Amino acid sequence: MAAFPPASHPTSRRRRARWLQRAAMLCLVSLLCACSKVVTLQSNLSDPDANEIVMVLNRQGIAVEKRPAKEGVSLLLADTDLSRATSIMNSAGLPRRSHESLGEVFKKQGMISTPLEERVRYLHGLSEELGYTLLQFDHVISARVHVVLPERVAPGEPIQPSSAAVFIKYRPPIDEDAMTPRVQRLVASSIPGLASEDGRGKVSVVLTPGEAALPEVKWTTVGPFKVEVDSAGGLLGTLVALAVACLLALGAAGYLLLKSGVKLGKWGRRQDAAVTAAATPPPAAGAAT
Repeated sequence: MAAFPPASHPTSRRRRARWLQRAAMLCLVSLLCACSKVVTLQSNLSDPDANEIVMVLNRQGIAVEKRPAKEGVSLLLADTDLSRATSIMNSAGLPRRSHESLGEVFKKQGMISTPLEERVRYLHGLSEELGYTLLQFDHVISARVHVVLPERVAPGEPIQPSSAAVFIKYRPPIDEDAMTPRVQRLVASSIPGLASEDGRGKVSVVLTPGEAALPEVKWTTVGPFKVEVDSAGGLLGTLVALAVACLLALGAAGYLLLKSGVKLGKWGRRQDAAVTAAATPPPAAGAAT
């Protein structure tokens, strides 16, 4: 029977070194695969806009980090989530288009403003205010209002009446037949010359459906992991299988160690017997029996 090499044998040491090297390389590759690069999703956002984006993305299971700066709030996330986050934001109409109030529009830029400048600023400010008000309706993603105020094209020509065109992009479901007259009343009541019943007919409304909202992802915890509810059962089964495999591996390792110890003990006893036999002098030839 061949002798089992001891733990201090050079062959055993080389084998252990190779196994340790392979284990270290496996851990290193796993860490590199687990690490992902962090990229900027949006920057120079106001705090309410940033909070709205974070809320929408968190509902879809995307982790976002807020980083405030002097210019505004920046949103950071893993590069693997960038494409999906951009698609979700586009579907939700985020980030919102910057809104200018009438006070900001009519901010004095010079000593004297011409009538044309005042008129342009007034139209722009009125359109911005109406568009912002329409965004308060449920399911509205974006809204634009184009206002035409009364004006005389040429001397002697009749004055062109006021009118308005409204574009609304919404997220289904929404009742367009119920939505259209409400928008017409709101816009007509806000523009000079359109408050009458005939004036409401001069407000054209275009409603366009966008992509349906993605269903909210429901989360639960399985041990230290946070996963989707639908994936919890699969993860729990995987963890149980890994635990059983680890127990079996530990049992096999213990058995092999125990078996190796027995072999090492036998080998050691044989070595001790051989050394003892070699050290013991043979009996004298003439010794009495």
